[in-house]
Amino acid sequence: MNIHEYQAKELFRRHGVPVPRGSMASTVDEVVTIAQGIFKEGTPLVVVKSQIHAGGRGKGTFKEGFKGGVQLCKSIEDVKRCAEQMLGKTLVTKQTGPDGRMVRKLLIEAGSKIKKEFYLSILLDRQLSVPVMMASTEGGMDIEEVAERTPEKILKQPIDPAVGMMPYQARNLASRLGLNGDLVAQAAKLMLGVYKVFWECDASLVEINPLILAETADGSTQVVALDGKINLDDNALYRHKDIQEMRDLMEEAELEVEASKFNLNYIKLDGNIACMVNGAGLAMSTMDIIQHFGGSPANFLDVGGGATKEQVAAAFRIILADPHVKGILVNIFGGIMKCDIIAEGILSAAKDVNLNIPLVVRLEGTNVKLGQEIIQKSGLAIIAADSLSDAAQKIVAAVKGAK
Repeated sequence: MNIHEYQAKELFRRHGVPVPRGSMASTVDEVVTIAQGIFKEGTPLVVVKSQIHAGGRGKGTFKEGFKGGVQLCKSIEDVKRCAEQMLGKTLVTKQTGPDGRMVRKLLIEAGSKIKKEFYLSILLDRQLSVPVMMASTEGGMDIEEVAERTPEKILKQPIDPAVGMMPYQARNLASRLGLNGDLVAQAAKLMLGVYKVFWECDASLVEINPLILAETADGSTQVVALDGKINLDDNALYRHKDIQEMRDLMEEAELEVEASKFNLNYIKLDGNIACMVNGAGLAMSTMDIIQHFGGSPANFLDVGGGATKEQVAAAFRIILADPHVKGILVNIFGGIMKCDIIAEGILSAAKDVNLNIPLVVRLEGTNVKLGQEIIQKSGLAIIAADSLSDAAQKIVAAVKGAK
């Protein structure tokens, strides 16, 4: 699950990670009220930041013509103007695609006087099987670009999950970033807080880009998380009711939200051949072989190892709600989930939705003969397949023939 920047910073605050003063607003009046409070404290700049689940906001452009989803404002008039140009408008960035995302919320923050920018993140290293904190002096840049051009500038600190991040590891990483004196202690404290966010919130990624050295009003320097991104492990959300409440359904694809209600793993893609498969690995293989034979997958849909007849029927309804779908490939290996249950679900769904596009079914495993018999006796125009390769070729040909 993804959350907004303002929500990530709320979690940062809970775990002692310094962030700029700021609040979320969803109306122009709320924006103005928050900004007035910040200006009254003597801050010369207020930052207005669009809140969508996508990066590249600052360089983005609204479909209505306004440029920049992150704006620095020197007056209440500027703040109000920017809020009016952003709220309810569609922001297009390199991560949203051409459709963009509608901005429904803004984060209003006190501007920071930046002396230096860094990059900081923590995620699971699947090769080492431990969390790894990464840092770089190249803050504000895409970390993928840094890794490609100057990989030596990415510093890594593996962390033993049995003991957590140790203070000496944080101090060492801060020193390797070129910090010294009190800044080492500040940065180390922040890093330990970031690790707590990652571990205690069951996150899959915590990223701060940029992490900054900010000059304060009294001339001192403070280490601050200027931005924040947190991805959370869906499988652990049952342990975090408060974080579950942060889910913004408006930022998720409608069909993906509907699939989650039935515990189905669904991701919409750009093709026209829908897939319904049990098991993530089998789903990936199915999409690959459709592509191999000249087709284009319309979705990733894993119904899981123990799907019920109702879940299968729901999966069909979700698939057919996508107007781009011109054919369906069902590829099921019956283990825990028996082929006859899948067959009954397929028939029930086909009748409910008045199926009128090609459907290829390949069943294998437990009760496969019973499942095949149920489909054969149904009287529906379902194309049977003997293997994955056979199924992929048949659905690609059927879709092309339908065109």
